[in-house]
Amino acid sequence: MTGNASPSPAAVRAHPADRFLCVDGARLRYRDEGHGPPVLLVHGWTLDLEMWDPQVRGLRDTFRLVRLDRRGFGLSGGIPAADRDGADLRALCRHLGSQGARSALDFATAAPAQIRAIVLDGPPPPESAAADEDVPLARYRARIASDGIEAFRREWARHPLTQLHTHDERTHALLAAILERYTGADLCSPNPSPPSSDMRTCLASLTAPALILNGELDLASRLQAAERLGELLPTAQRALIAAAGHLPNLDNPDAYNALCRAFLSRYVH
Repeated sequence: MTGNASPSPAAVRAHPADRFLCVDGARLRYRDEGHGPPVLLVHGWTLDLEMWDPQVRGLRDTFRLVRLDRRGFGLSGGIPAADRDGADLRALCRHLGSQGARSALDFATAAPAQIRAIVLDGPPPPESAAADEDVPLARYRARIASDGIEAFRREWARHPLTQLHTHDERTHALLAAILERYTGADLCSPNPSPPSSDMRTCLASLTAPALILNGELDLASRLQAAERLGELLPTAQRALIAAAGHLPNLDNPDAYNALCRAFLSRYVH
């Protein structure tokens, strides 16, 4: 299965808030909800915009929340390409007339005048050589080639980065539905996108206030990465979300939303 096919008509009509924007050959799904200063929400690998449902419910009274399915993820078309994410985000912002940790940093670096503050949630290590040690992409490509996308999905659903600590059944169902929409297009592509650039290049030019978040039960490697990022960004704030793993916005949305509200209200007007 690849990400080239357009979403089915039934999928496109699945939610009344869904909108679509064509950008350089890809039809991108996005949602624009709430009122107030604009906040752009960017999802991580294998996920999509619906991971932010708890934040939209909790923060739309104060902020305008814009989120999209990155190219080739969720219901967006095209082949996933990390080097295109920043351009897609800029195109969406131009379209709306408003303002993944790496994608967010790329966007912040390319359009610094549009960024008043940035939240980095469970980011990988800033050094490119160490950034993907938690996610063995070569093995996953081989697994899909030999056993198919469903075999990969089962394996990935057991990975520590996708484990939820909440007992809320609706949240577990939400994450399961998101992972089911992941097509594996980036892993199946005969011409995978080039390795991600070293995040230190982006960090060197970042002047906006930053908040680095982790769940307290996140992987040790991600907690160490946050500490390293804090050293590279001396003005950054760090916070841990109690009773949460790598997806703290889903595990403990009330605490997550409270931290984001306090931080954004201070810098985003």
